[in-house]
Amino acid sequence: MKLLLPVLLPIFAGILVLLSKGLRKKRTSLTAFAAFILAVEASLVLWAVWEESSVVLFSLTNTLTIAFHVDSIGRLFAVLTVVMWLLVGIYAMAYMKHEHEEHKFFGYYLIVTGILIGLDFSSNLITMYVFYELMTLTSLPLVLHERTKEAVQAGLKYLFYSVAGAFFALFGIFFLASVCSSLEFVPGGVLAGEAVAGKEGLLLTAACCMIIGFGTKAGMFPFHGWLPTAHPVAPAPASAVLSGVITKAGVLAVIRVIYYIIGQDLIRGTWVQTVWVVLSLATVFMGSMLAYKEHVLKKRLAYSTVSQVSYIMFGLSLLEPTAFVGALSHVVFHSIIKNGLFMTAGAIIVTTGWTRVEQMRGLGRIMPFTLAGYTVLSLALVGIPPASGFVSKWYLATGAMASGVGVWAFVGPVVLLISALLTAGYLLPVTIQGFFPGKDFDDSELKKRKLLKREPALFMLGPILLLAAVALLLGCFPGSLIQMVQSIGALAL
Repeated sequence: MKLLLPVLLPIFAGILVLLSKGLRKKRTSLTAFAAFILAVEASLVLWAVWEESSVVLFSLTNTLTIAFHVDSIGRLFAVLTVVMWLLVGIYAMAYMKHEHEEHKFFGYYLIVTGILIGLDFSSNLITMYVFYELMTLTSLPLVLHERTKEAVQAGLKYLFYSVAGAFFALFGIFFLASVCSSLEFVPGGVLAGEAVAGKEGLLLTAACCMIIGFGTKAGMFPFHGWLPTAHPVAPAPASAVLSGVITKAGVLAVIRVIYYIIGQDLIRGTWVQTVWVVLSLATVFMGSMLAYKEHVLKKRLAYSTVSQVSYIMFGLSLLEPTAFVGALSHVVFHSIIKNGLFMTAGAIIVTTGWTRVEQMRGLGRIMPFTLAGYTVLSLALVGIPPASGFVSKWYLATGAMASGVGVWAFVGPVVLLISALLTAGYLLPVTIQGFFPGKDFDDSELKKRKLLKREPALFMLGPILLLAAVALLLGCFPGSLIQMVQSIGALAL
């Protein structure tokens, strides 16, 4: 029961919000109800992950079940999901008063919460795939919320890319179901070499399809295009969780397939590993370059996500313990940082109406605390010590050089370094121009619009500053997190 409650409660609560006329008409009741459900959900998840447990919902066949199980990596992703979802939900209570049809946003927001926890708790490949597809369908309304032509086009693109990726993954699932005695997740994998004797080529093709297919949600090339399209048109809270949480669902799915079903030994040194390394590094560089050239802040952050999540994919593709630690720690750090950055972008839009970077000259005179939070988060994403991004990137670089993947062991750290410089180039100018606009800056227009010293509401500013503080503190004191991900890697590798 303790595994079912965190999945079912927010789903039924979200359905209630969508159907209840009372909650629809009374904004205070709606936000209070959503806050209560999110707080209870956080408590239920923390209770559920306290110890390992399992539950079978029902059986599809004699060997295929829909079941939940709490293990170490599911625990990490579930706690990260629910904490980020709670903080962004608090932010949304202030942000969404500027939007229409709040009940639809909060209704689907709650439903997706339960779906994501179900994905994190999945005991086997079939359960994970079911919740993975449900995640796409239930998060689509968050992208479509504005109901504009651009939002509809972005939603269709998000759906098309997600379905295409899911079909790639489904091919691999069909193959694995035919050769595996079990699709249960086991650290190190369940696929024995003798089971695929004579089918090695098909196995590698299936593995590659699943990496690319599930990598779609993680924004990995060639199916990355939905991210920069969906983020600018979605409300800022939706953009935050799409980037900071939902992209990690693709990462978790890849980890489950390679490290918990197939086993990394079966693809180490093959063309699949090479393709995975090359695609992830290409995405890192491409995303950084596109972000550097982009002038719309939310779209710039979306391209940044394309790049930064592929840091994680690169670490996983090396199949090396230190790089694995770097990848998992970057899952946590990127989620914290990018949620904070998208919430900052939303706060700027609500307060000033500015969406383009060049408009934000002198922003520090209007929103000094918001811009300070943005600056700390940006430094963490660049990887400036002692902020958290430095820790994960250090493990990724050292893991790459120890991985023995030929020339990519040295090309990888070089690409990561170039990407870090580009990250500084597209994030920090907002800080520099915001706090130091220059002597020729004329603030008469700001005074005319009464924009001077106007921070966003506390429910918006509070989560931003909290995430900025956490991004800094985890960089100063990363020991507990590193020990946790090292223990996960010791089991999986």
